[in-house]
Formats: sequence, C-alpha cells, structure tokens
Amino acid sequence: VRWMMYWIVFALFMATETFTDLLISWFPFYYEVKMAFVVWLLSPYTRGASLLYRRFVHPTLARKEKDIDTFLIRTRERGYKTMLHFGKRGLNLAATAAVQAAAKSQGALAGRLRSFSMQDLRSIPDE
Repeated sequence: VRWMMYWIVFALFMATETFTDLLISWFPFYYEVKMAFVVWLLSPYTRGASLLYRRFVHPTLARKEKDIDTFLIRTRERGYKTMLHFGKRGLNLAATAAVQAAAKSQGALAGRLRSFSMQDLRSIPDE
C-alpha cells in the first residue's frame, strides 16, 4: 500500500512538473528543491507520499468515485464499439483483397490455359 501511495503521488508530481518546469525553473535552487521533495516522498522516515495521499489524493478520489466509474464504463463501451468497427473494416479489407487476388490469379490461370491448344492439353500426363 505504501508503494501504491508513493507511485500515485509521484505520477501526479511528474504530471504537474511538466508545467512547473516551464514556469518556475528559473528560480534559484529549483532543481535542488525538486530533488529534496522526491526524497521526502520516498523516505520511510518522513512518509511524505503517504501523508500527501491520505490528506489530498484519497479524499479527492473518494468524492469523484462515481464520476470516475461512469467515465470508465463509457470509455470501455466506446473502446469495444471502436474495436468492433475497426475489426469489421479490417476483415472487409482483407476479404476484398483476398477476392481480388483470387480473381486476378484465376484470370491469369484462364489466360494461360487459353494459350494452350487442345493438342497441348492432351499431351499433359494425368499424374
């Protein structure tokens, strides 16, 4: 559980860090403070990640749990419909390509057989 809390808080930190690096990276000792923050999160003595998770992340997730579940259900349904749609399109394209290849090879075979005379066809052994 401790590691789960750490990785969730760390992921949120990394997501916000993308924007804060652009805005406040010019402050003196910015990178040193950032490193100290990560060490504070990771340290078993300070338990910074557990503190932040229990105080901020968990209450927010608990309040938004129904919205998150609804969003996940809608996303799963849309993903299923999208996979069916693209699966059908892919199968249709593959079937069309197979039929076209068969028709082309059939035409080539028929053209090749037309080029033989009946005398040539009788001379082919029946093996």
